Amino acid sequence: MSKPLFIRNANQILTFQGSSESPLTKEKMGEPHVIEGGSVWVEDGKIQDIGSDEELAGRYREKLTDAEEIDATGKVLSPGLVDPHTHVVYGGSREEEFQMRLNGKSYMEIMNAGGGIHATTRATQDTDEEQLYEESKSRLDQFFLHGVTTVEAKSGYGLSLEHELKQLRVAKRLNEDHAMDVVSTFMGAHAVPMDLKETPEVFVDHVINEMLPEVAKEELAEFNDVFCEKGVFTPEQSRRILEAGKEYGLKPKIHADEIEPYAGAELAAEVGAVSADHLLKASDEGVKQMAEQGVVGVLLPGTAFFLMAESANGRKMIDQGVPVALATDCNPGSSPTVSQPFIMNLGALKMGMTMEEVLSAVTINAAHAIKRGQEVGSIEKGKKADLVLFDVPNYMKLQYHYGMNHTHTVVKNGNVVVEGGQLV
Repeated sequence: MSKPLFIRNANQILTFQGSSESPLTKEKMGEPHVIEGGSVWVEDGKIQDIGSDEELAGRYREKLTDAEEIDATGKVLSPGLVDPHTHVVYGGSREEEFQMRLNGKSYMEIMNAGGGIHATTRATQDTDEEQLYEESKSRLDQFFLHGVTTVEAKSGYGLSLEHELKQLRVAKRLNEDHAMDVVSTFMGAHAVPMDLKETPEVFVDHVINEMLPEVAKEELAEFNDVFCEKGVFTPEQSRRILEAGKEYGLKPKIHADEIEPYAGAELAAEVGAVSADHLLKASDEGVKQMAEQGVVGVLLPGTAFFLMAESANGRKMIDQGVPVALATDCNPGSSPTVSQPFIMNLGALKMGMTMEEVLSAVTINAAHAIKRGQEVGSIEKGKKADLVLFDVPNYMKLQYHYGMNHTHTVVKNGNVVVEGGQLV
């Protein structure tokens, strides 16, 4: 059993209290519930108390000598950041495609020529499980250094039963072995394999009849995702895959309306998806339906930035009542980053979101986007002690300083995993 942890005298504590049952929407996204000059007491990996330093020092007087202390003077304490959309388990690299885009090639042109997802598929298939594990473990370490304490990890670079299971087994091992919480999503329907390009229905049937049963049998995933996009999977194919996943207890998610308007947001509402992600080209009707059904809009401004595309309209979605979250989309082709702090910058600079809305989007709303809102994402009694201490005097500095990582200390399940900006 670990020692109690006493985090003392933070300039500000961003609690996001009262939001564990459902994600924040509209004006509530702008209310981080800040405590000025507060402290937090942690025991057994859980948050036990929040209040003034004097109150907590008095309340836990008999335990003070046994407690580990963190001096948070001059710093901001936040819930550990949550990244609800990553492809963190993959093989290979695609810097040459970046050069191609700089020379004018589009994402879909590169993909249709055998690059893009297909290039990473080949590399992932050629990488054995141990190497995948080690490379992905290193990425999780980097996420910690950027203040992230929970990530979602999608498969989708296997595109065959053998290699999809390999990716998911790596993610499961990482969740068991690494301090980071890793939430797994099956995404066998990430692309149609090149050899089935002319017969996509054959692959859809393969995903439904062969992949999904095995994923469920081995209990390798909690969610089921599909890339609903023109030239990839149609709305009807996507519906079939998502409904089939529900039969196996996998909650639906969807890559929607990234390149063209394609009724992905509407489909997300129709099938009761936990989230619809990307949404650069989502229709007004689709956004309206998502708001009505409480589908979290997971926006990925780093992807738009790296693909030199216009970002999704976060401002409009928030105003229309969609609970918005932000994620890195960490992957080797369209968003090779682990920096949620930079994604926060982009949310403010490119999506019309306020500083407070951005913070809600990477904490409690991001937690709800992967069904973890009752465990993490806010600083409240009884929740996991997943916390990040930023070396800034107020939370506005996190957005004002763009492209900088202010992560000083990270606490995961009550244990310090990053101290002074270094892994412990």
